[in-house]
Amino acid sequence: MTMSGPDVLAGRYELGGVLGRGGMAEVREAFDTLLHRPVAVKMLHPGLDDTADNRRRFEQEARSAAGLEHPNIVAVHDFGEHDGSPFIVMERLPGDTVADELARGPMPVAQVRSMLDDVLGALSVAHRAGVLHRDVKPGNILVSATRDSVKVGDFGIAKTADCAATRTGQIIGTMCYMSPERLAGAPASVADDLYAVGVIGYEAVLGRRAFPQDNPAAVAHAILHAPPPPLGVCRTDIDPVLAGVIDRAMARVPEQRFGSAEQMRAALAGRLPVAARPQTRVLPMPVPPPTAYPGPAAAARRDTRRPLLVLAAIASVFLVAGLALALQPFSSPEPIRPIGTSTAVPPPSTTPPPPPPVVQPVESAPAAPPAERKPDKPKKNNGNDDKGPGKGRGD
Repeated sequence: MTMSGPDVLAGRYELGGVLGRGGMAEVREAFDTLLHRPVAVKMLHPGLDDTADNRRRFEQEARSAAGLEHPNIVAVHDFGEHDGSPFIVMERLPGDTVADELARGPMPVAQVRSMLDDVLGALSVAHRAGVLHRDVKPGNILVSATRDSVKVGDFGIAKTADCAATRTGQIIGTMCYMSPERLAGAPASVADDLYAVGVIGYEAVLGRRAFPQDNPAAVAHAILHAPPPPLGVCRTDIDPVLAGVIDRAMARVPEQRFGSAEQMRAALAGRLPVAARPQTRVLPMPVPPPTAYPGPAAAARRDTRRPLLVLAAIASVFLVAGLALALQPFSSPEPIRPIGTSTAVPPPSTTPPPPPPVVQPVESAPAAPPAERKPDKPKKNNGNDDKGPGKGRGD
Protein backbone atom coordinates (compact mmCIF):
# COMPACT_ATOMS: atom_id res chain seq x y z
CA MET A 1 0.00 0.00 0.00
CA THR A 2 1.41 3.35 -1.03
CA MET A 3 0.86 6.49 1.01
CA SER A 4 0.63 10.09 -0.11
CA GLY A 5 3.25 11.30 2.31
CA PRO A 6 4.74 9.51 5.32
CA ASP A 7 2.05 7.02 6.48
CA VAL A 8 -0.87 9.16 5.35
CA LEU A 9 -3.95 7.20 4.36
CA ALA A 10 -6.16 8.58 1.59
CA GLY A 11 -4.43 11.92 1.96
CA ARG A 12 -6.28 12.54 5.22
CA TYR A 13 -5.47 10.09 8.02
CA GLU A 14 -2.00 10.19 9.48
CA LEU A 15 -1.23 6.70 10.77
CA GLY A 16 0.46 6.01 14.07
CA GLY A 17 1.31 2.92 16.06
CA VAL A 18 -0.49 -0.41 16.10
CA LEU A 19 -3.28 -0.70 18.65
CA GLY A 20 -4.11 -4.34 18.04
CA ARG A 21 -3.96 -7.20 15.58
CA GLY A 22 -6.44 -9.88 14.63
CA GLY A 23 -6.55 -12.80 12.27
CA MET A 24 -7.50 -10.66 9.28
CA ALA A 25 -6.68 -7.07 10.10
CA GLU A 26 -4.80 -4.70 12.36
CA VAL A 27 -5.95 -1.49 14.04
CA ARG A 28 -3.68 1.54 14.10
CA GLU A 29 -4.08 4.84 15.82
CA ALA A 30 -4.40 7.80 13.47
CA PHE A 31 -5.26 11.46 13.30
CA ASP A 32 -7.93 12.93 11.07
CA THR A 33 -6.28 16.00 9.57
CA LEU A 34 -9.61 17.21 8.17
CA LEU A 35 -11.66 17.15 11.38
CA HIS A 36 -8.68 17.43 13.75
CA ARG A 37 -9.52 14.49 15.99
CA PRO A 38 -7.89 11.19 16.92
CA VAL A 39 -9.31 8.12 15.21
CA ALA A 40 -8.56 4.44 14.84
CA VAL A 41 -8.05 2.91 11.40
CA LYS A 42 -8.57 -0.77 10.67
CA MET A 43 -6.86 -2.29 7.63
CA LEU A 44 -6.60 -5.79 6.22
CA HIS A 45 -3.26 -7.55 6.50
CA PRO A 46 -1.16 -7.34 3.34
CA GLY A 47 -2.12 -10.12 0.97
CA LEU A 48 -5.59 -10.65 2.42
CA ASP A 49 -7.03 -7.70 0.51
CA ASP A 50 -6.58 -9.64 -2.72
CA THR A 51 -9.23 -12.18 -1.71
CA ALA A 52 -12.75 -11.30 -2.79
CA ASP A 53 -14.25 -13.08 0.18
CA ASN A 54 -12.14 -11.11 2.67
CA ARG A 55 -12.94 -7.83 0.98
CA ARG A 56 -16.65 -8.61 1.05
CA ARG A 57 -16.53 -9.42 4.77
CA PHE A 58 -14.57 -6.26 5.47
CA GLU A 59 -17.07 -4.11 3.60
CA GLN A 60 -19.94 -5.85 5.34
CA GLU A 61 -18.38 -4.95 8.68
CA ALA A 62 -18.25 -1.29 7.75
CA ARG A 63 -21.89 -1.24 6.66
CA SER A 64 -23.07 -3.18 9.71
CA ALA A 65 -21.20 -1.08 12.25
CA ALA A 66 -21.99 2.22 10.54
CA GLY A 67 -25.71 1.50 10.84
CA LEU A 68 -25.50 0.99 14.62
CA GLU A 69 -25.70 4.13 16.72
CA HIS A 70 -25.57 3.71 20.49
CA PRO A 71 -23.52 5.22 23.33
CA ASN A 72 -22.05 1.77 24.03
CA ILE A 73 -21.06 0.96 20.44
CA VAL A 74 -17.82 2.16 18.89
CA ALA A 75 -18.84 4.59 16.13
CA VAL A 76 -17.69 4.15 12.52
CA HIS A 77 -16.75 7.47 10.91
CA ASP A 78 -15.59 6.52 7.43
CA PHE A 79 -14.93 3.71 5.00
CA GLY A 80 -12.90 3.75 1.80
CA GLU A 81 -10.01 2.35 -0.19
CA HIS A 82 -6.42 3.36 -0.58
CA ASP A 83 -4.52 1.91 -3.54
CA GLY A 84 -7.10 -0.83 -3.83
CA SER A 85 -6.99 -1.81 -0.13
CA PRO A 86 -10.10 -1.15 2.01
CA PHE A 87 -9.98 0.57 5.40
CA ILE A 88 -12.40 1.53 8.16
CA VAL A 89 -12.09 4.68 10.28
CA MET A 90 -13.52 4.32 13.77
CA GLU A 91 -13.91 6.24 16.98
CA ARG A 92 -10.72 6.33 19.01
CA LEU A 93 -11.04 5.64 22.73
CA PRO A 94 -8.06 6.50 24.92
CA GLY A 95 -8.87 3.90 27.59
CA ASP A 96 -7.94 0.23 27.93
CA THR A 97 -9.95 -2.82 27.03
CA VAL A 98 -11.65 -5.22 29.42
CA ALA A 99 -8.86 -7.66 28.59
CA ASP A 100 -6.40 -5.16 30.08
CA GLU A 101 -8.59 -4.87 33.16
CA LEU A 102 -8.74 -8.64 33.63
CA ALA A 103 -4.97 -8.90 33.35
CA ARG A 104 -4.79 -6.91 36.60
CA GLY A 105 -7.11 -9.25 38.50
CA PRO A 106 -10.81 -9.41 39.45
CA MET A 107 -12.94 -6.37 38.74
CA PRO A 108 -15.10 -4.81 41.47
CA VAL A 109 -18.58 -6.31 41.49
CA ALA A 110 -20.21 -2.94 40.86
CA GLN A 111 -17.96 -2.41 37.84
CA VAL A 112 -18.79 -5.87 36.52
CA ARG A 113 -22.50 -5.15 36.76
CA SER A 114 -22.09 -1.80 34.99
CA MET A 115 -19.93 -3.34 32.27
CA LEU A 116 -22.41 -6.12 31.56
CA ASP A 117 -25.27 -3.62 31.43
CA ASP A 118 -23.43 -1.52 28.84
CA VAL A 119 -22.55 -4.54 26.70
CA LEU A 120 -26.12 -5.83 26.79
CA GLY A 121 -27.41 -2.39 25.84
CA ALA A 122 -25.14 -2.39 22.79
CA LEU A 123 -26.12 -5.90 21.78
CA SER A 124 -29.81 -5.07 22.16
CA VAL A 125 -29.48 -2.39 19.48
CA ALA A 126 -27.43 -4.65 17.22
CA HIS A 127 -29.80 -7.61 17.54
CA ARG A 128 -32.82 -5.46 16.81
CA ALA A 129 -31.05 -4.33 13.64
CA GLY A 130 -30.45 -7.96 12.67
CA VAL A 131 -26.72 -7.87 13.39
CA LEU A 132 -24.99 -10.60 15.38
CA HIS A 133 -21.57 -9.70 16.72
CA ARG A 134 -20.25 -13.31 16.90
CA ASP A 135 -16.96 -12.28 18.50
CA VAL A 136 -17.86 -10.78 21.88
CA LYS A 137 -14.73 -11.00 24.03
CA PRO A 138 -12.82 -8.80 26.51
CA GLY A 139 -10.47 -7.48 23.82
CA ASN A 140 -13.42 -6.07 21.87
CA ILE A 141 -14.87 -4.16 24.82
CA LEU A 142 -13.19 -0.77 25.25
CA VAL A 143 -13.18 1.10 28.55
CA SER A 144 -13.79 4.84 28.48
CA ALA A 145 -11.21 7.31 29.75
CA THR A 146 -13.33 7.98 32.82
CA ARG A 147 -13.69 4.20 33.39
CA ASP A 148 -17.39 4.57 34.04
CA SER A 149 -18.63 3.00 30.79
CA VAL A 150 -17.57 0.64 28.01
CA LYS A 151 -18.17 0.38 24.27
CA VAL A 152 -18.41 -2.70 22.10
CA GLY A 153 -16.29 -2.60 18.98
CA ASP A 154 -14.88 -4.75 16.20
CA PHE A 155 -17.84 -6.06 14.28
CA GLY A 156 -15.35 -7.63 11.91
CA ILE A 157 -17.22 -10.93 11.77
CA ALA A 158 -20.69 -9.47 12.19
CA LYS A 159 -23.40 -11.08 10.14
CA THR A 160 -26.66 -9.60 8.91
CA ALA A 161 -29.69 -11.43 7.61
CA ASP A 162 -28.72 -10.79 3.97
CA CYS A 163 -25.03 -11.70 4.35
CA ALA A 164 -24.09 -15.23 3.39
CA ALA A 165 -21.71 -17.28 5.51
CA THR A 166 -18.06 -17.01 4.61
CA ARG A 167 -17.46 -20.75 4.15
CA THR A 168 -19.48 -23.88 4.73
CA GLY A 169 -18.61 -25.35 8.11
CA GLN A 170 -16.19 -22.53 9.00
CA ILE A 171 -16.24 -21.51 12.64
CA ILE A 172 -15.14 -17.95 13.32
CA GLY A 173 -14.46 -16.29 16.63
CA THR A 174 -12.35 -16.65 19.71
CA MET A 175 -12.80 -20.19 20.98
CA CYS A 176 -12.83 -19.45 24.71
CA TYR A 177 -16.02 -17.40 24.30
CA MET A 178 -17.77 -19.58 21.74
CA SER A 179 -20.91 -21.42 22.78
CA PRO A 180 -21.09 -25.23 22.74
CA GLU A 181 -23.52 -25.24 19.84
CA ARG A 182 -21.26 -23.03 17.74
CA LEU A 183 -18.36 -25.40 18.34
CA ALA A 184 -20.65 -28.24 17.28
CA GLY A 185 -21.27 -26.45 13.96
CA ALA A 186 -24.67 -24.85 14.57
CA PRO A 187 -25.44 -21.48 12.90
CA ALA A 188 -24.81 -18.29 14.85
CA SER A 189 -27.66 -16.95 16.96
CA VAL A 190 -28.49 -14.38 19.63
CA ALA A 191 -27.83 -17.08 22.25
CA ASP A 192 -24.17 -17.16 21.17
CA ASP A 193 -23.60 -13.49 21.95
CA LEU A 194 -25.34 -13.84 25.32
CA TYR A 195 -23.25 -16.89 26.19
CA ALA A 196 -20.08 -14.87 25.50
CA VAL A 197 -21.34 -12.07 27.75
CA GLY A 198 -21.83 -14.61 30.53
CA VAL A 199 -18.30 -15.95 30.15
CA ILE A 200 -16.89 -12.41 30.28
CA GLY A 201 -18.83 -11.69 33.47
CA TYR A 202 -17.63 -14.98 34.97
CA GLU A 203 -14.00 -14.06 34.30
CA ALA A 204 -14.44 -10.48 35.48
CA VAL A 205 -15.74 -11.60 38.88
CA LEU A 206 -13.10 -14.29 39.44
CA GLY A 207 -10.17 -12.61 37.71
CA ARG A 208 -9.25 -15.77 35.80
CA ARG A 209 -10.20 -17.59 32.64
CA ALA A 210 -13.31 -19.72 32.66
CA PHE A 211 -11.55 -22.22 30.40
CA PRO A 212 -7.82 -22.11 31.27
CA GLN A 213 -6.82 -24.99 29.00
CA ASP A 214 -3.71 -24.30 26.96
CA ASN A 215 -4.61 -25.79 23.57
CA PRO A 216 -7.65 -25.51 21.27
CA ALA A 217 -8.60 -29.18 21.54
CA ALA A 218 -8.68 -29.05 25.34
CA VAL A 219 -10.66 -25.79 25.31
CA ALA A 220 -13.22 -27.23 22.90
CA HIS A 221 -13.56 -30.38 25.02
CA ALA A 222 -14.08 -28.33 28.18
CA ILE A 223 -16.74 -26.13 26.55
CA LEU A 224 -18.61 -29.14 25.23
CA HIS A 225 -18.24 -31.54 28.15
CA ALA A 226 -16.81 -29.91 31.29
CA PRO A 227 -18.22 -26.42 31.94
CA PRO A 228 -16.84 -24.55 34.96
CA PRO A 229 -18.72 -24.70 38.28
CA PRO A 230 -21.46 -22.12 38.89
CA LEU A 231 -20.23 -18.70 39.92
CA GLY A 232 -22.11 -18.83 43.22
CA VAL A 233 -20.08 -21.89 44.19
CA CYS A 234 -16.76 -20.16 43.48
CA ARG A 235 -17.70 -16.94 45.28
CA THR A 236 -20.41 -16.96 47.89
CA ASP A 237 -19.89 -13.30 48.81
CA ILE A 238 -21.31 -11.74 45.64
CA ASP A 239 -24.84 -10.70 44.85
CA PRO A 240 -26.88 -13.84 44.06
CA VAL A 241 -28.73 -11.95 41.33
CA LEU A 242 -25.50 -11.18 39.49
CA ALA A 243 -24.28 -14.75 39.95
CA GLY A 244 -27.60 -16.13 38.75
CA VAL A 245 -27.59 -13.99 35.59
CA ILE A 246 -24.06 -15.05 34.69
CA ASP A 247 -24.74 -18.72 35.42
CA ARG A 248 -27.91 -18.76 33.34
CA ALA A 249 -26.16 -17.03 30.41
CA MET A 250 -23.53 -19.78 30.46
CA ALA A 251 -26.03 -22.64 30.30
CA ARG A 252 -24.90 -25.30 27.84
CA VAL A 253 -28.36 -25.62 26.31
CA PRO A 254 -29.37 -22.45 24.37
CA GLU A 255 -33.02 -22.72 25.40
CA GLN A 256 -31.99 -22.42 29.06
CA ARG A 257 -30.36 -19.03 28.50
CA PHE A 258 -32.10 -15.70 28.20
CA GLY A 259 -34.29 -15.14 25.19
CA SER A 260 -32.80 -11.73 24.35
CA ALA A 261 -30.29 -9.15 25.48
CA GLU A 262 -33.14 -7.03 26.82
CA GLN A 263 -34.36 -9.91 28.97
CA MET A 264 -30.89 -10.57 30.35
CA ARG A 265 -30.43 -6.88 31.07
CA ALA A 266 -33.78 -6.74 32.91
CA ALA A 267 -32.80 -9.75 35.03
CA LEU A 268 -29.48 -8.08 35.83
CA ALA A 269 -31.36 -5.03 37.08
CA GLY A 270 -33.63 -7.22 39.22
CA ARG A 271 -36.75 -6.60 37.15
CA LEU A 272 -37.10 -10.28 36.18
CA PRO A 273 -36.56 -13.41 38.29
CA VAL A 274 -33.42 -15.37 37.56
CA ALA A 275 -33.34 -19.15 37.58
CA ALA A 276 -30.08 -20.82 38.47
CA ARG A 277 -28.16 -22.51 35.72
CA PRO A 278 -29.19 -26.20 35.54
CA GLN A 279 -26.52 -28.69 36.42
CA THR A 280 -25.81 -30.26 33.05
CA ARG A 281 -22.27 -31.47 33.66
CA VAL A 282 -21.18 -34.64 31.89
CA LEU A 283 -18.22 -36.93 32.24
CA PRO A 284 -15.04 -35.06 31.27
CA MET A 285 -13.54 -38.10 29.57
CA PRO A 286 -15.12 -40.67 27.22
CA VAL A 287 -15.57 -44.27 28.34
CA PRO A 288 -12.41 -46.26 27.44
CA PRO A 289 -12.78 -49.03 24.82
CA PRO A 290 -13.38 -52.61 26.01
CA THR A 291 -9.77 -53.51 25.20
CA ALA A 292 -8.54 -51.05 27.80
CA TYR A 293 -11.28 -51.40 30.38
CA PRO A 294 -14.09 -54.01 30.52
CA GLY A 295 -17.55 -52.70 30.03
CA PRO A 296 -20.38 -53.12 32.55
CA ALA A 297 -21.67 -56.32 30.91
CA ALA A 298 -18.27 -57.99 30.97
CA ALA A 299 -17.73 -56.97 34.58
CA ALA A 300 -21.13 -58.38 35.54
CA ARG A 301 -20.35 -61.70 33.85
CA ARG A 302 -16.97 -61.82 35.55
CA ASP A 303 -18.50 -61.10 38.97
CA THR A 304 -21.27 -63.71 38.65
CA ARG A 305 -18.98 -66.59 37.64
CA ARG A 306 -17.07 -66.60 40.91
CA PRO A 307 -20.12 -67.07 43.20
CA LEU A 308 -21.32 -69.90 40.96
CA LEU A 309 -17.99 -71.71 41.27
CA VAL A 310 -18.07 -71.36 45.05
CA LEU A 311 -21.62 -72.74 45.21
CA ALA A 312 -20.64 -75.63 42.95
CA ALA A 313 -17.71 -76.48 45.23
CA ILE A 314 -19.91 -76.45 48.33
CA ALA A 315 -22.53 -78.60 46.61
CA SER A 316 -19.87 -81.12 45.60
CA VAL A 317 -18.66 -81.45 49.19
CA PHE A 318 -22.16 -82.12 50.50
CA LEU A 319 -22.83 -84.59 47.68
CA VAL A 320 -19.73 -86.65 48.50
CA ALA A 321 -20.54 -86.62 52.21
CA GLY A 322 -24.12 -87.67 51.52
CA LEU A 323 -23.06 -90.57 49.34
CA ALA A 324 -20.62 -91.79 51.99
CA LEU A 325 -23.29 -91.75 54.66
CA ALA A 326 -25.79 -93.50 52.43
CA LEU A 327 -23.43 -96.43 51.79
CA GLN A 328 -22.78 -97.13 55.53
CA PRO A 329 -24.43 -100.34 57.09
CA PHE A 330 -27.99 -99.69 58.11
CA SER A 331 -28.71 -99.83 61.84
CA SER A 332 -32.10 -99.28 63.38
CA PRO A 333 -32.37 -96.41 65.80
CA GLU A 334 -32.73 -96.98 69.50
CA PRO A 335 -36.39 -97.77 70.36
CA ILE A 336 -38.31 -95.25 72.39
CA ARG A 337 -38.76 -96.48 75.94
CA PRO A 338 -41.73 -95.59 78.15
CA ILE A 339 -41.12 -93.25 81.00
CA GLY A 340 -39.82 -95.10 84.04
CA THR A 341 -38.13 -97.90 82.19
CA SER A 342 -34.45 -98.47 82.27
CA THR A 343 -32.39 -96.11 80.22
CA ALA A 344 -29.24 -98.13 80.36
CA VAL A 345 -27.04 -97.56 77.42
CA PRO A 346 -26.56 -100.73 75.36
CA PRO A 347 -23.07 -102.03 74.98
CA PRO A 348 -21.13 -100.50 72.17
CA SER A 349 -21.16 -102.30 68.86
CA THR A 350 -18.13 -104.38 68.02
CA THR A 351 -18.39 -103.40 64.35
CA PRO A 352 -15.60 -100.98 63.57
CA PRO A 353 -16.81 -97.58 62.30
CA PRO A 354 -16.34 -96.89 58.61
CA PRO A 355 -13.48 -94.64 57.61
CA PRO A 356 -14.35 -90.99 57.08
CA PRO A 357 -15.32 -90.04 53.53
CA VAL A 358 -12.62 -88.67 51.32
CA VAL A 359 -13.51 -85.27 49.85
CA GLN A 360 -12.02 -84.82 46.44
CA PRO A 361 -11.17 -81.34 44.97
CA VAL A 362 -13.95 -79.55 43.14
CA GLU A 363 -12.19 -79.74 39.81
CA SER A 364 -12.14 -83.58 39.74
CA ALA A 365 -15.03 -86.01 39.82
CA PRO A 366 -16.05 -87.19 43.29
CA ALA A 367 -14.26 -90.37 44.39
CA ALA A 368 -16.27 -93.52 45.00
CA PRO A 369 -16.73 -94.37 48.67
CA PRO A 370 -14.73 -97.27 50.07
CA ALA A 371 -16.31 -100.69 49.70
CA GLU A 372 -18.19 -102.02 52.71
CA ARG A 373 -16.13 -104.35 54.81
CA LYS A 374 -17.97 -107.65 55.13
CA PRO A 375 -17.65 -109.54 58.44
CA ASP A 376 -15.50 -112.67 58.43
CA LYS A 377 -17.47 -115.83 57.60
CA PRO A 378 -17.62 -118.10 60.66
CA LYS A 379 -15.79 -121.37 60.37
CA LYS A 380 -17.94 -124.48 59.96
CA ASN A 381 -18.04 -126.58 63.12
CA ASN A 382 -18.17 -130.22 62.23
CA GLY A 383 -18.69 -131.24 65.84
CA ASN A 384 -15.03 -131.35 66.50
CA ASP A 385 -15.04 -128.51 69.02
CA ASP A 386 -13.16 -129.38 72.20
CA LYS A 387 -12.40 -132.82 70.84
CA GLY A 388 -9.07 -134.23 70.40
CA PRO A 389 -7.71 -135.62 67.26
CA GLY A 390 -9.19 -138.87 66.03
CA LYS A 391 -12.44 -138.44 67.94
CA GLY A 392 -15.63 -138.53 65.87
CA ARG A 393 -19.19 -137.44 66.59
CA GLY A 394 -20.32 -140.87 67.50
CA ASP A 395 -17.34 -141.83 69.56
